[in-house]
Amino acid sequence: MVVQNKLDTGDPRKAVLLEPFVHQVGGHMSMMKYDEHTVCKPLISQEQWVYESLPTAIKQFTAQYKGIISVCLRKDSLGNVGLIASPSLPTDNCSSLDKEHSVMLWQEIKRTSTTSSERLFVEWSQTPFPKTIKDSCPGKALFRTELQYHTAISSLMEDTNGNQPERKSYNPWALHCHQLHLNRMSSKLDENKLHQFLLLENVVSKYQYPCILDLKMGTRQHGDDASEEKKARHIKKCEQSTSGSLGVRICGMQVYQADTGQFLCKDKYYGRKLSPDGFRQALYQFLHNGNRLRTDVLEPIVSQLKALLSVIKSQSSYRFYSSSLLIIYDGQEPKENKETLDNHPQGCFQNINRTMPHGTGYPKVDVRMIDFAHTTYKGSKYNHTIYDGPDHGYIFGLENLVKILENTREGE
Repeated sequence: MVVQNKLDTGDPRKAVLLEPFVHQVGGHMSMMKYDEHTVCKPLISQEQWVYESLPTAIKQFTAQYKGIISVCLRKDSLGNVGLIASPSLPTDNCSSLDKEHSVMLWQEIKRTSTTSSERLFVEWSQTPFPKTIKDSCPGKALFRTELQYHTAISSLMEDTNGNQPERKSYNPWALHCHQLHLNRMSSKLDENKLHQFLLLENVVSKYQYPCILDLKMGTRQHGDDASEEKKARHIKKCEQSTSGSLGVRICGMQVYQADTGQFLCKDKYYGRKLSPDGFRQALYQFLHNGNRLRTDVLEPIVSQLKALLSVIKSQSSYRFYSSSLLIIYDGQEPKENKETLDNHPQGCFQNINRTMPHGTGYPKVDVRMIDFAHTTYKGSKYNHTIYDGPDHGYIFGLENLVKILENTREGE
């Protein structure tokens, strides 16, 4: 087994308990948190190859690739499942760890019936750490004791008719993905089997209240290796959503609401139903904190999108099929920006076309490309078709996204 030696993990024999990554807003594969600055996901060889061979110009718009980690599954006598990771974890180490006193990712997951609909109950609780794991787990202080989430799955998100959404402190889509992942792991549990995960930069770790928009980019979402059935299904999704009309659709988002102190969350099913006008309104809502439109983050976001657009246009043969784009800003407003907005509510959206220099005083934002499992390009050992020129579907989506954001004004 080969492990990329790009992560300073200290003693390679020390095991790390993976935590659920509570800020996952989209996708179907569960993301886990390795430490405060690193997340991980199940390894897909084609995606690993893309991360290892990305041009420098594109790397500035992706999460830093940190290598590969070995992971084994653990189940205690009560049936609780955990994931234990190590940069160099031999099989016998998985079975030798104390099975009765480890901290489990999910202490209890069960379904109950109510008069209204089936509900999902998830509780994370803290049990004693074995000393070896406790000392080696960078995120141990972040475990949440008796954190409970209880809500109707069918009414998590605001619907297209504008019905009042439920607001929760953590994104329900992350918990949904974790439950599905747990079910898959439990059904095929083999504690002696090692799994490989990709290690990636946690791009939201620098934000106190990360507002995240997950956008599926491009007019085509199926990979070259898709079956005819899958190809037809993805083509239909694109034709019936803003992927076809705008080259971009919402896969999920969370927005910190300053008026309630909670996140407003929406998922991919909401995004699929949006019309072009609904998509514009959703972008407006992503930039609204319950009190005001965050005009202070518009300029740096648009500036980064334009820089990315320029890079994509220069890349020949790349096709980023089914990839997503994350837009991130902090829901916690800088005090000086808030005071400026109080005095000049419309004054922070001028000179939108200029490139943002460092140290301008604008809030920190991030624009990051993610999910490269179906990305292809000339020279890839996984490519099935060689394409010429840039990814015009991706470019179409970026251009429409920039245009919509540039036209965004408070009150419009």
